[in-house]
Amino acid sequence: MPESVKKLPRKPTQNGKSRQSSEPKQGGENRQQEKISPQQSLPQKSFDWSLLRSPSLLLGTSSLRLLLVWLIMSLSGLGLAINLYRLQVVQAPSLLQKARQQQMVYLRPFVPRRSIVDRSGNVLATDRPAYTLYAHPKLFKQSKQAIATKLAVILGVSADNLLKQFNKQESGIRVAYALTEEEADGISQLRTDGLELIQHYARLYPQQDLAADVVGYVDVDHRGQAGVEYSQENLLTRAVRTVRLSRAGNGTLMPDHVPEGLLHFDELQLQLTIDNRLQRAARSALKQQMELFSAKRGTIIVMDARDGAVLSLVAEPTYNPNEYSTSDVGLFKNWALADLYEPGSTFKPLNIAIALEAGAIKPDTVFYDRGQIQVAGWQIKNAEEGSHGALSISQILQQSSNVGMVQVIQQLKPSIYYGWLERLGLGQAVGIDLPFESPGQMKSQEQFTSSRIEPATTSFGQGFSLTPIHLAQLHAALANGGKLVTPHLVRGLIDSQGQMYWQPTLPTPRPVFSPSTTQTVLEMMEAVVTKGTGKAAQIPGYRIGGKTGTSQKASATGGYSSSARITSFVGIFPVDAPRYVVLAVVDEPKGKVYGSTVAAPVVKSVMEALISLEKIPPSEIKN
Repeated sequence: MPESVKKLPRKPTQNGKSRQSSEPKQGGENRQQEKISPQQSLPQKSFDWSLLRSPSLLLGTSSLRLLLVWLIMSLSGLGLAINLYRLQVVQAPSLLQKARQQQMVYLRPFVPRRSIVDRSGNVLATDRPAYTLYAHPKLFKQSKQAIATKLAVILGVSADNLLKQFNKQESGIRVAYALTEEEADGISQLRTDGLELIQHYARLYPQQDLAADVVGYVDVDHRGQAGVEYSQENLLTRAVRTVRLSRAGNGTLMPDHVPEGLLHFDELQLQLTIDNRLQRAARSALKQQMELFSAKRGTIIVMDARDGAVLSLVAEPTYNPNEYSTSDVGLFKNWALADLYEPGSTFKPLNIAIALEAGAIKPDTVFYDRGQIQVAGWQIKNAEEGSHGALSISQILQQSSNVGMVQVIQQLKPSIYYGWLERLGLGQAVGIDLPFESPGQMKSQEQFTSSRIEPATTSFGQGFSLTPIHLAQLHAALANGGKLVTPHLVRGLIDSQGQMYWQPTLPTPRPVFSPSTTQTVLEMMEAVVTKGTGKAAQIPGYRIGGKTGTSQKASATGGYSSSARITSFVGIFPVDAPRYVVLAVVDEPKGKVYGSTVAAPVVKSVMEALISLEKIPPSEIKN
């Protein structure tokens, strides 16, 4: 080996052995050429991590990191701000509402309706605790038949009907509504699984059908549907405040917002003008006479002529408000103020008052009754055919002469007569404080004044229609000196001591006749009872004025029925100090019927009861 070439020392390997250099040998011909195989890859350059320790590069990397962190935090903050704005501003109202719904409960406690009493304080309607019975047959531990048999004894119903109810469904069967406490106690003592009693308030009418025509009834929702229960809903319903209660986390209600005295309510009662005792006497007299003559229906009205207070208002047939669901819906309206009829001869005293007030006649004027009279081609006759000859005004009323009344009204111009009828309120409602009142019907002024027959038929109470309550109001004007008062049944609200707390404001009475005119007519009406068609209403020792009425009934096909009649009688007493008006109307009695035979005896019975109840002394009989 040449001297210029030195031998390199071998580096020891990790195991201590020498490693031969892998470098190619230098030398000409002994050198072997290296071949690269196709599978052999080119050498890869590796990253020199030491470069990261360069100060300038480290500074750039930190800035990038800070920039990224700042950007992330900024975006997060912006997102948080947007979400806060959405929650606090955009969705705030709805979220607040949801929170209140979850945390607060609004309750409207049940407060009983005010009671209704008559003028003496007798209860006509009141609220009392009641129970509804539900059955859940799937929970029965005994047979359905056994439970039905036990319940039937307490409820007073058929066990078979109860069994049919139990077989309809497995749960939630309403068996009975408005059970009394005694009935509920009896059911509780059975200790039977599957029977559930729910307490509530129910309206009780202790007088049953006695005053149903006036009081009305409430439905299952405790809302008035007829009578004063309907028309005076605002007076019968006590004011109730809705209270807000907080709910704890477990759902328990917390009484932190309950106002003091929440469940305390006033003891006011709605007092009516009617008298239970008089109501009972009137209903009994009317029913007896209706049965005697197989009448379709009837009504009695007793009114205090001084102020229009209705002391009794009876309509037959009627219903029991405790069991209204089983009654004919047609009975829920009081036909004394909801249905119209032609008053017939009971309107004649009012026509006499009109003619006297207008100066068309005098009390001693005489007309000749030939039994019939021709008006515009129509023949008008008396109810009882026959001639009465010369009649004074008083005798026209005594004999109830249609022919005489036509001649009286012929003394008035039709336009003036029509104006008087309007002053009396014909064609209008009287404004009574009961619901469903109907206004009367009357021809238009043009129709009335252009036809001679219209004033003629109106003179004896036909050709127009009104309600019985309206006729009673008009006769009250004859009794009180000529003033139209408003019929009413609500006296006011009284406290537990019977002291008046509130009274309704009634319209001011409207004068229509002078006292001298009404006194003259009253004396003529007294002659009707003492000498004429109203003798059946006489009561010894008392001066009574009255007028009978037997009118044809309008037919549904037009004209008048050949057989149907409406009989009536109106009485005013005592004539020496007139105060009370008693009207009886009986619809479609059977047989030979007149106001004197059907209605007058009813009025007499009612007046006798009134004399006893009010302790009315006998009249000073004129010599």
